[in-house]
Amino acid sequence: MDQQFDVIVVGAGNGGLAAAANTAKAGCKTLLLEKHNLPGGCATSFKRGRFEFEPSLHELCSVGTEERPNTVYQIFKDLDAKVEWRYEHDIFRTILKGEDGYDITLKAGIDAFCESVDAAVPGSKKSVKDFLALKKKINAAIDYIYKMKGKPKGLTMILKHADFMRVAGHSVEEVMTALGMPEKAQNLINTYWGYLGVPSDELNAMHFLNMLYDYVNDGAAMAHHRSHELSSALVDVIERNGGQVWYNSEVTQFLYNKDGSVAGVAVGDKKIYAKEVISNVIPNNVFNMSDQKVIPEQNLKLANAREFGISVATIYLGLDCTAEELGMKDYTIFIKGYDNPRAQYDHRLEDGLYIVNCLNRVVPDSSPEGTCTLFFTIPIFGCDVPKDLKPQDYKKYKNEIAKKYIEDAEKTLGISILPHIEEISVATPVTFARYLGTPEGTIYGYKLSGWDNLMARTAGEKTDYAIPGLSFCGGHYIRGDGYSCAYAMGDTVGKRVAKRVKGGA
Repeated sequence: MDQQFDVIVVGAGNGGLAAAANTAKAGCKTLLLEKHNLPGGCATSFKRGRFEFEPSLHELCSVGTEERPNTVYQIFKDLDAKVEWRYEHDIFRTILKGEDGYDITLKAGIDAFCESVDAAVPGSKKSVKDFLALKKKINAAIDYIYKMKGKPKGLTMILKHADFMRVAGHSVEEVMTALGMPEKAQNLINTYWGYLGVPSDELNAMHFLNMLYDYVNDGAAMAHHRSHELSSALVDVIERNGGQVWYNSEVTQFLYNKDGSVAGVAVGDKKIYAKEVISNVIPNNVFNMSDQKVIPEQNLKLANAREFGISVATIYLGLDCTAEELGMKDYTIFIKGYDNPRAQYDHRLEDGLYIVNCLNRVVPDSSPEGTCTLFFTIPIFGCDVPKDLKPQDYKKYKNEIAKKYIEDAEKTLGISILPHIEEISVATPVTFARYLGTPEGTIYGYKLSGWDNLMARTAGEKTDYAIPGLSFCGGHYIRGDGYSCAYAMGDTVGKRVAKRVKGGA
């Protein structure tokens, strides 16, 4: 017998979990479908020997604290999802190799951050502070736009929100240059482009500022028990409120009514129906699982026009010594061969930029006593994997990546890693394509740049994918990827769908 739900959520990634938690809490009969045996998508873990590794998590921004909650903290609090948070108050340490290199650590807190940049680049403090101050002006403009239901008055925008108008359509570097920020200070701050996958000369200033400000203002946060604590907390909300989570249940088809609206999904030969379907699966994959005749031509063109975002190569290391014995004093270190983000991006396969994280610096018990873990992230695209790579050469390809970056980190940081390796695992975009099912192994959905920037996505939200009964959430949606963004979009979409199901507008 076919089953009927109010809401079906496809994919238990961060966005899907937040969406399902909201619809279940609102009293909707909710079903969350997940193809793997665990929830979380990228927010999961795997074991090698006595070590447990995070596939993707470095940290979350936009969390805040109980006394000063930000978006993510408030979402979990409103859902009554229990998480024990840990915090890191250095933004990052960044090392530029070479004769004109530097080794600089940036601090959290508005004043501390501005002062640490100014210490490295004297005379930059005012421009850095002015850049961060744009955040509140942008928020005020966005609040006004929402108040006006997306139809703000032009004169009001010009007179009261002129800074928003100046920032919204420009790149990070254009805005920083207009504020008189020295190039070295720009390059230092814009090291963070690696977290968004788009270099700062094309990255929308508003998008970058949203992330930067929250890292600076709140510091980075992570769950004490890491990704599974986050995912398990949201699953608990779903189940406590009568929702169901089916694992090992891969959706193979999206079902449609005669009028073109989504009717439900198929899991193998089982058809399941709902009033609304929320997809944490990227639109390209959804359309491939749909009857092409019912997908509006505009939707197909949009999905095909968008550029897939960046993926990563990652190296997971379990070491037989503590972080202190290894000489690791920092949680996040960006190592780069070029100062300018565009050069880092263009030379990403050579000596561009990579990130080294030691979770033990923030969560000391994240590995067995007397040990530590290191996590290397190298931003690359799926298309960067050699086209002529043969299956029998794949292991060699991964080993060469590991050897190159471990040896470079040893030399740059002045520590000895290789003799202490007890466990090692290497992932590439091929790994993420296999696990996540995303085109080219993208972990960022679509690239947020050019015509497909944050502002354009926000403005086109109601028309971009306007299939009745189908909503999207997660890293491919408006705000792009990152745990915090995915939770925020899942929260927004879940509440919106619940309101419709319960008879609201």
